Amino acid sequence: MAALPPPLRHLVVVLGDQLDRHSPAFDAFDPTQDRVWMAEVAEESTQVWSGQPRIAMFLAAMRHFADALRGEGFPVDYRRLDDPGNRGTLANELGATLARLRPAAVVLVQPGEWRVREALRAVATGAGVPLDEREDRHFLCSLAAFQRYAQGRSGLVMEHFYRAMRRRHRVLMDGDAPAGGAWNFDADNRAAFGRNGPGFLPPPANFPPDATTQEVIALVRTRFAGHPGRLDAFAWPVTRTQALQALDAFVAERLPLFGHWQDAMWGGEPWLYHAQLSAALNLKLLDPREVIARAEAAYRAGDVPIACAEGFIRQILGWREYVRGIYWREMPTYLERNALGAHADLPPWYWTGETDRACLRDTITQTLDLGYAHHIQRLMVTGLYALLLGVEPRQVHAWYLAVYVDAVEWVELPNTLGMSQFADDGLLGSKPYVASGQYIARMSDHCRHCRFRPAERTGETACPFTTLYWDFLARHAERFATHPRLHAQVQDQARLPDAERAAIALRADAIRRGQA
Repeated sequence: MAALPPPLRHLVVVLGDQLDRHSPAFDAFDPTQDRVWMAEVAEESTQVWSGQPRIAMFLAAMRHFADALRGEGFPVDYRRLDDPGNRGTLANELGATLARLRPAAVVLVQPGEWRVREALRAVATGAGVPLDEREDRHFLCSLAAFQRYAQGRSGLVMEHFYRAMRRRHRVLMDGDAPAGGAWNFDADNRAAFGRNGPGFLPPPANFPPDATTQEVIALVRTRFAGHPGRLDAFAWPVTRTQALQALDAFVAERLPLFGHWQDAMWGGEPWLYHAQLSAALNLKLLDPREVIARAEAAYRAGDVPIACAEGFIRQILGWREYVRGIYWREMPTYLERNALGAHADLPPWYWTGETDRACLRDTITQTLDLGYAHHIQRLMVTGLYALLLGVEPRQVHAWYLAVYVDAVEWVELPNTLGMSQFADDGLLGSKPYVASGQYIARMSDHCRHCRFRPAERTGETACPFTTLYWDFLARHAERFATHPRLHAQVQDQARLPDAERAAIALRADAIRRGQA
């Protein structure tokens, strides 16, 4: 008579954005008593209409991570999307596994999405299996520490949080003073390329798909053929080794000029001097500590100017940690915020790129091709247009969560609803990031290749950004009349002749109806 297998102690759940070999999920892991559980399910690609590059990024990285665990001797219970009888949701798959294996406990590191956390908690409770939910050590500020930081403050300001994090973690500090004599070098980091463009650019880190990734690409093309996006150019890092190679390439080739050009755009140039590391960070193939340390070491060695190192580190140590704290402090009601009362539908061409607005066409086409756009393209092109148009924030959120390979809700939602759409009424950002088409003309070459004129507010050739910008100021004049960072723009709008303000309103209405 065959011996019965030993009882299972821990079923260790690893989600698609938790691909960290040093995760607390593996603390005291015993391969003779414990088992890793991973599942690919359709719901994670359909609860928003996920783009093909995003789906492929997650699935390829998950399969490589599972293979690496098996190579170390970890028993892995892995459910593939195309397995017969796949139940389609994390909750259903986990529930079936708990019924089959009856572990003494489920181990779960804090998920990156409120919806997923609540679903998995409910499954464990329903199955009567204790849930050991562990703090995510990937982040430098725990959720409890952020709550303590926020407690009793009349307002939260990212810059203040960032400085506290610099002091606490001794990053870019010379004794008690900030390295370089200032906390923030943003004023040095807003340059445009000028009329001749960026010139020579180092080639991006590129990782041709191996057999595992090719298998995923074929699956995504078949299973999600109707989803937006393309996979012809898929070359993202999907393993820890590749992510480290991408980090090496960025520090050596792009970081020395990143800060100076970080806000610049140029048609047909998606990468410029940006890091392309956010997906690897958000899937946890990279640890933020090692990324920050590499950037600081390059500055200390004299290879990178302080403005470039500080600007990059601020995005990780400051902004990334800050938005996570905001997300978990404000959910689940944060998702419903709509402070400006925006209810328009997202234009359908956001899913195709088929528009006569050159900057939007370039950014959206690039996004669909690569699953990527840098932060100014997201904030001041696609996000700005949706804000000025008055699109319902939840629709904007669903688009951003769907199309970008680095999109996990804890980071995407606050950036979209708060920073981009001002739907949280200034909780995250101190002002709406509104501008006319002249901002895009200054920071890119897009307007040279567009039929619209950024300096014109009315008429058939008036830039839609410019028309909608002045219309936005008029529609929200009362709200922002005394705003310290926007009142001057509101006053400028009020000084326009009555006839011009009426013409702006008429053209803005035509734009919103898709007739201009």
